[in-house]
Amino acid sequence: MPRLRDGWQRKTCRAVLRLRGWSLAGDFPDVPKLVLIAAPHSSWWDGVWGLLIKVAIGVDVHFMAKQELFRGPLGGLLRRLGGMAIDRGAARGVVEQMIDQFRQREKLWLGIAPEGTRKPVKRWKSGFWRIAREAGVPIFPVAFHYPDKTIQLGPLFATSADMDADMARLRQWYAPFEGKHRNV
Repeated sequence: MPRLRDGWQRKTCRAVLRLRGWSLAGDFPDVPKLVLIAAPHSSWWDGVWGLLIKVAIGVDVHFMAKQELFRGPLGGLLRRLGGMAIDRGAARGVVEQMIDQFRQREKLWLGIAPEGTRKPVKRWKSGFWRIAREAGVPIFPVAFHYPDKTIQLGPLFATSADMDADMARLRQWYAPFEGKHRNV
């Protein structure tokens, strides 16, 4: 698994998480590439806790953000935190850009919120599934469970040829978890 160096940032993030009562349950897989999906995504706090855990344990998880955010000082910070600039207007779409990234790198853990927004949705966006399927990498489900302040790590999930069945199985895994403002 891609790892970051230990340092004062990791120690500070561990202290913040401990003081706020958050814990991590489960194990990270030892694979060089995967698509990590985090749900339910019902609050901007999900990103805060997710980034704190990422830094605290030193796992090098990347995330996508529109390229416009990478200008100026914010761009440097986003890159250090694992941000990958995406050109949403490019002829090759976001899914294709991410598949190319998987092909170009020896190690890549890509984190995505399957809902695509903090608002309630009836269906998850399919981009994460298409990226994992076409790049030939597993999906790693991670759940925010606010009642007991736990971030639950799930089992690796291999995609099949049936996207709808895969989505149903993933949503079933997420069923017991409660976000800050709602369930999946």
